[in-house]
Amino acid sequence: MCARVGGLSVSLPDMVLRIAGAQLNLVVGDLEGNCRRIGDAMDWAEENRADLLVLPELAVSGYPPEDLALRGDFLEANREVLARLASRSRRAVTVVGFLDSSRSQAEPPPGDDTYSARVANAAAILRGGRVQGVYHKALLPNYGVFDERRWFYPGHNPVRTWGVGDTAVGVSICEDLWVDDGPWRRLVEVGAGVIVNLNASPYHRGKACEREALVSRRAREAGAPVVYLNLVGGQDELVFDGASLVAAADGAILYRSVQFGEDRFVLDVPLSGETVPASPPERTWMEPEEEIWAALTLGIGDYVRKNRFDAAVVGLSGGIDSAVTACLAADALGADRVWGVSMPSVYSSEHSKTDAKRLASNLGIRFDMVPIERAHTAFLDTLSPVMGKDGWGVAGENLQARARGSILMALSNRHGGLVLATGNKSELSVGYATLYGDMVGGFAPLKDIYKTLVYRLARWRNRRAPDIPCDILTKPPSAELRPDQFDTDSLPPYDILDSMLAMYIDSERSMEEITAAGFDPALVRRVVGLVERSEYKRRQSAPGPKITTKSLGRERRRPITSAWNL
Repeated sequence: MCARVGGLSVSLPDMVLRIAGAQLNLVVGDLEGNCRRIGDAMDWAEENRADLLVLPELAVSGYPPEDLALRGDFLEANREVLARLASRSRRAVTVVGFLDSSRSQAEPPPGDDTYSARVANAAAILRGGRVQGVYHKALLPNYGVFDERRWFYPGHNPVRTWGVGDTAVGVSICEDLWVDDGPWRRLVEVGAGVIVNLNASPYHRGKACEREALVSRRAREAGAPVVYLNLVGGQDELVFDGASLVAAADGAILYRSVQFGEDRFVLDVPLSGETVPASPPERTWMEPEEEIWAALTLGIGDYVRKNRFDAAVVGLSGGIDSAVTACLAADALGADRVWGVSMPSVYSSEHSKTDAKRLASNLGIRFDMVPIERAHTAFLDTLSPVMGKDGWGVAGENLQARARGSILMALSNRHGGLVLATGNKSELSVGYATLYGDMVGGFAPLKDIYKTLVYRLARWRNRRAPDIPCDILTKPPSAELRPDQFDTDSLPPYDILDSMLAMYIDSERSMEEITAAGFDPALVRRVVGLVERSEYKRRQSAPGPKITTKSLGRERRRPITSAWNL
């Protein structure tokens, strides 16, 4: 028998299972839309004579449903959609994620009150017009961005498989595969010939390679093929990168799905310990900057579209952050849906104004210049009776940022575009950002991007198309809120600052450990103090796409009121 495996035509043994996967971009709460997408995939699998179709975790409801999962009306509506999908099923067995009542499975032992919900993260097995079985996710992650013990009850499933032709198929969901002694091992013990794993696994840098190593190892340990089917798309701060996988029983990767895009695939997967001739999949994983850029554009595009905005508005300062934000927006939405607005003050340099205009012209986006001098002067005149005439310092500087924020929000209110905040992770970490000023916006694309990485992404993007003027890449960073101002007036150089922030925030290192790595103790204390004193600002910042292992926001949770490390 011959089949397409990873884009190559190879000879396969006679004992195969034809497995289809549908890596879909679904929307939380759009039950009807998700139903249509899933139903279309089911019809496609039938047309391709698939024995088995695998869909993402919680495909019916979307992931993560957060506290929607706790609403009885939402739970019931999603189960009604599942019933309609079941009636649509035919020869192919479909495994699809949905929300179920936990009461349809055995309850945890008496006295176990560590789970607040009575809802299960479930997978339904559909065939022949009915639900043939249901599996409840057993291991609920409660770290990082996950709050599954808030939303779900753990499954206490009888260990069993479902027959697909002559093959026993074991079903698991996401975390069930990651733990060495997890439910997947029980499936092997009861004779699973194939293990499928439904996922909504969020992206961070290098995650696709981590998953591939895991899936390959699990297939070897199980002695059975593993189908790892992941969700794709942006959902608030999370980006799901797809990158689904199929591994043979010997651990060989038979197929890699696209990253950051929808995908459908059909594979004839060898069974009974048979191996595939050594032919690596033709698709390789993206390089680091390309991968991050794809994650950011997917996150921006889906946030704008799924929240029903028709365009994005970006304040263009002539600096690197706003330039990269504008490029990301144009790549995500199309140039015709991005509006760049320059808002110079008396302190704005001529090259900053020129660079902003050139950037917009290179990208082909709309460009307007709205000077803020009159608005700033009006603020000063209005406040002088209570602020005094001179010596306003930072308060006077920040009025410029707040005037700009008001202008962007007025344009958004009048014309409907979503304002994209342009601040980066370095600035937000140490509070080098103005509340209700440059922090204004509905989404912050660079919220998890340190300043040094902003420059790397800009250079990578310019190799593709030289849209960012060279002067933006080479001039010293400056907020331009006073004469001859530079970021290094109040911050260490960004290569030093970012190294320290990555240790303190991403790796949770102590001040003593950071100092031991060679940093000046006084500087470490100062930077850590800036981070801790700025939590109240970050709590008010716009959401932004997660690309590191410790993003600011739902993943790094600190009390606003705290005296630790101050």
